[in-house]
Amino acid sequence: MTPVPVPAARPAESSQALDRGLRLLALLGDAERGLSVSELAAGLGTSRAVVYRLVAALEGHAMVRRPEDGRVRLGLGVLDLARRVLPELREAARGPLRALAEQAGATAHLTLLDGDEALAVAVVEPSWTDFHVAYRVGTRHPVDRGAAGRAILLGRRQPAGTGSTDIAVTAGELQPGAHGVAAPVRGVPGLEASVGVVALADLDTARVGPAVVEAAAAVARRLV
Repeated sequence: MTPVPVPAARPAESSQALDRGLRLLALLGDAERGLSVSELAAGLGTSRAVVYRLVAALEGHAMVRRPEDGRVRLGLGVLDLARRVLPELREAARGPLRALAEQAGATAHLTLLDGDEALAVAVVEPSWTDFHVAYRVGTRHPVDRGAAGRAILLGRRQPAGTGSTDIAVTAGELQPGAHGVAAPVRGVPGLEASVGVVALADLDTARVGPAVVEAAAAVARRLV
């Protein structure tokens, strides 16, 4: 029997499938308990049949999974991709964080939103101070506490293009005697993050605030 050739997908169809697949992952990223196929179809504005095809393709790359309850959830493949992008984020942040730490005389950090927590992914300590805060990579705290988390939420409320240069300032929220100043990283699609400093003494926000905002903008410029 002569094989019947299968027509290749048209570029427009391939782009549409890719777009839907990415939107599906974004929907799942906002759904802690996963979504049913019907819920995904409604969210994407398409049919259940299309969703089944997308899920099957993404399952093959471990990007999604369907446990026994039938609800679709993000798969471990997404975590693998996230781990691979962290070195790029740290590289982009290293220079601006170093300049910020030296200028402010305080520990500088890049913090990402991870679920409902703020996660420190890059930290630079000043070289010239007698003492400073030892803020470790991997430190987590609720996103609604601490300057870093509050700045991330500020960026969500006031996205890029609003002209806002607001900063988050806190004292003693995460550690007694610790003072923080942070600003959101704006204008990088898919990234909710902040750049900030933390110290064991009062920070002069009139001086440190603009430096933090500029460092956050410098990180954004290196990522877009």
